[in-house]
Amino acid sequence: MKIALDPYMLRHVPLTELPGLVADLGYEYIELSPREDFLPFYLHPRADKATVTAFRKALDGVGVQLASVLPLYEWASPVEEDRQAAVRYWKRAIEITVDLGCPVMNSEFNGRAVAPADCERQFWRSLEELLPVFEREGLELRLEPHPYDFVEDGHAAVDLVRGIDADFVSFVYCAPHTFHQGGDIAGIMKHAGPLLTHLHIADSFDHRASSGNRYIVNPPSLADQIRIHQHLDIGQGEVDWDVFFQTLAELDFDGTATVCVFAWEERSRESAVHNRDRIQHYLAEYKKTGRAS
Repeated sequence: MKIALDPYMLRHVPLTELPGLVADLGYEYIELSPREDFLPFYLHPRADKATVTAFRKALDGVGVQLASVLPLYEWASPVEEDRQAAVRYWKRAIEITVDLGCPVMNSEFNGRAVAPADCERQFWRSLEELLPVFEREGLELRLEPHPYDFVEDGHAAVDLVRGIDADFVSFVYCAPHTFHQGGDIAGIMKHAGPLLTHLHIADSFDHRASSGNRYIVNPPSLADQIRIHQHLDIGQGEVDWDVFFQTLAELDFDGTATVCVFAWEERSRESAVHNRDRIQHYLAEYKKTGRAS
């Protein structure tokens, strides 16, 4: 299993210094999430050839690899102009990923939970344009449901990925989204089976608990338009990590696991080390055949 770090909490570190810092934290892999100076959220990439070359040289210099590149664009937007812009941004992000020598991109379904049919239609239109580009460039695409995406349920998301029916498209299980996916960790992972190639690891609280009163939204009429979750250190929330890692062992999972904690910028380095250590602890505890004796 590749253990990668999403360096979002370290995004203010200069890009060419980032690989060295990640190596110092004990990671061999980076999942490059949006940064304002490279691939901003929902905007056209800012990276030029010189920046890409310098970043790749910095990675090679310390022996750190890109496990994946994660852009976020509105490719399922019900607004056609926004969808078209997102496809343009995707195409440039694909070029950058190829130039970086990274074989994997992962992202979210996006769209809006209040307009699922409209957003799914737009999503398929975007895929019609982009899947041939991924295939031509030899890139994998790994997808996850995010809270408030047009698909949020984990089982339904697996079915959607399966429906794409491309051997280079697979599923990301995001642990901090567990409760928005329905809470069925083992069931969703097993439903995905070989489509499960990527994990996002952080903890979260169950927003459904206490009869739905754990988080109270005012005015209540907006509750169906709001999603709440956290990306906490392992052990700070309510994700069942024993079930999580035992299921991975049963599935003989050998993909990428990305630490994506965002809650503690004031101690970002300590958080990165803590979560790396916890993952290694669980991997040692659970064997391929299940729980270690």
